[in-house]
Amino acid sequence: MTQVSEKRKGEGLIFTSGLLWAFFPVITVLTYRSIGSAASLLWSDIFATIFFAVLMLYQRKWMELKNALLWKYGIWIAFFNGVMYYSLIYIGLEFTSPGNVAIIAMLEVFTNFLVFNVYKKESFSAEHTIGAILMVAGAGVVLARDFSGLNIGDIFVLVAVFFSPWGNMFQQKARNFVSSESIMFVRSLLSIPALAILAYALGPHTSLDDFRASLPFLLINGILLLGLSKIFWIEAIHRISVTKASALSSINPLLTLMIAWVILSQVPSLWQLVSLVPLIIGILLLTDNL
Repeated sequence: MTQVSEKRKGEGLIFTSGLLWAFFPVITVLTYRSIGSAASLLWSDIFATIFFAVLMLYQRKWMELKNALLWKYGIWIAFFNGVMYYSLIYIGLEFTSPGNVAIIAMLEVFTNFLVFNVYKKESFSAEHTIGAILMVAGAGVVLARDFSGLNIGDIFVLVAVFFSPWGNMFQQKARNFVSSESIMFVRSLLSIPALAILAYALGPHTSLDDFRASLPFLLINGILLLGLSKIFWIEAIHRISVTKASALSSINPLLTLMIAWVILSQVPSLWQLVSLVPLIIGILLLTDNL
């Protein structure tokens, strides 16, 4: 397979992952109607771990777990992404809207740029840089018109985006010698103890009835969002740069706003829709279509 086709495949995987991930803030908020944020994250992670275990069993990839380097990287991946990033995102969603979470999360374009282009000196053309800036500018339109000030939830999300690039760096390294399924299984498995402690410390005891009420949404989060979409993400950053992948994913906030409108009756504003213009131009630049 040629380098160009691999690149296009990576871009396609990012868009597929982004389409799934756009549902994440909304589905997560729906679980909060019965259980707390920490319990929601814990159970979603447990279901994701089971999902990856089944995939590995079906694909006969268990032998990859014998690789000591996978577990070494896995500890860092679990810490940066599985525990720190998602804990802050889940807690933030208790205090702010899914739309705000999706918009603020766009700052990963900049944090990934700092880690992969400044720190690691990864190649990134002028057109791609302009595209990334335009996509973040699209978020700026929304923030300037609809944002009345930082609340605690927004701060949690803002801090979260500084952890994810480091986890992505170790995921990208690990993908060079093991499969995405193995990486995600190790990440999810190693995250469970810390998430269980967090759920015990922050949340009240979850009753069986509350758990049953949230179960459909927990399964969606665990299997499709923390599961399948993350496999697509790792496969994508194995083919294209993390900075470009995160910038291409910046269309997610607009999708999330539309989904929140339909499911949560949160109507997007005119300025949120106006922000589509720089976002779409940025996507065209990042995919070399301008």
